[in-house]
Amino acid sequence: MPHPKRRPLRQHNAKTTMTSAQDRRRFARADKNLAIKIKDRDADFVTETKNVSCIGAYCEIDGYVPVLTKLRVTLLLPKSRNLKDSKHITCEGTVVRIEKSSDPIENNKYNIAIYFNQITKSDMKLVDRYVKNCVENASLGTAPKIQL
Repeated sequence: MPHPKRRPLRQHNAKTTMTSAQDRRRFARADKNLAIKIKDRDADFVTETKNVSCIGAYCEIDGYVPVLTKLRVTLLLPKSRNLKDSKHITCEGTVVRIEKSSDPIENNKYNIAIYFNQITKSDMKLVDRYVKNCVENASLGTAPKIQL
């Protein structure tokens, strides 16, 4: 019986093995503290993101929410060079990861990763543009340009 076609072994070198998580991601992600409201059937959480992309967010909440829980998410994008006024982005999300927070004082804190599984294309583009602007400004060592 013939063996199925195999892909050739990939040559590993420092360039291929030392890529950062950001390099492997499909979409840019920025370490930004944005206001976020998370709602499920039993509870509401108002907190800030630790990082965000156009397809998800990572934040700390003060309660346990099981993986695969469906959430209603409202994210507040602040005014910026690309956004004349602040904008509420509302979408549906799913908890894809939950970890106990390392905060020694607060023992009921959890870090959760939320995947935005129902977000409009226009809102996705707005978040992506905001994140790319933040990443670009961080690499240049400048503060985000806020429109007054």
